[in-house]
Amino acid sequence: MRIPFRFQMVRPAWSQIVISLLIAGLGLMGARALSQVDQDLRIMYTEYTLGATDLAHISADIMRFRTTIIRALEAPTKKDFERITASLPDQRARIQHAIDRYAAASLRVSLSGRSEPEDLQAVRESLDQYFSAASRTVSLLVQLWVARSPQEAAELRNKAELYAADNSGPKLIQVSLALDRLLETVAEVAKDMRDEGTRTIRETSAALIVGSLLIAFLNLFVGRTPDSPGSTSDSPSIQPTRREAPSFSTRVENADPILRGD
Repeated sequence: MRIPFRFQMVRPAWSQIVISLLIAGLGLMGARALSQVDQDLRIMYTEYTLGATDLAHISADIMRFRTTIIRALEAPTKKDFERITASLPDQRARIQHAIDRYAAASLRVSLSGRSEPEDLQAVRESLDQYFSAASRTVSLLVQLWVARSPQEAAELRNKAELYAADNSGPKLIQVSLALDRLLETVAEVAKDMRDEGTRTIRETSAALIVGSLLIAFLNLFVGRTPDSPGSTSDSPSIQPTRREAPSFSTRVENADPILRGD
């Protein structure tokens, strides 16, 4: 025999509504906090961890570019000079690409006021000045290998060496200082993001704990009807039913005459 199932809508009490709203609110708060922390962690990895690595590679590439210029100054033949300087455009393009890739990230300002866009612009300007000086040195070396006389070649070599030492050298130092300042700003901004994530986690944890205790309190003490004044127990007492024993007739039909006394 199948018993039919009936779905009956029951109007919830106000305490149940409050508890349900608190549970939903705590869930949304926790989900939002976790989403924000996850986003900050992604930004710290993709834009700051990898960005700092790119900046470190830029410093190494600039030193490699500088070494190539010095090797070009010491090239014994024109063929060696052309072979050495052939890699300079690729090295410069790799440096510029790393700078552009870092500039495409969401640059920020630290709580202390250090600005990533400003420091990155300083790196760009110092790089432009250094590349301009390096190009001037390479141009003098190109003229050296097409000089008409040994005296002119010696004079051009001397100018190229002095220009590389007096101009390219100090500008390279400016690039290094600008990169160091940018790396310090990146580290400070990443620290601010870490502190912000830690604060968000602590505030959310405290809110979840307080909300859980409040829900437990409401579940235990709210919405219960008090007992009646005259009641002595929570449930009504059950009185046992008395059953009367069946009556038996004492008269015996057709009894023995002796026993009847007849």
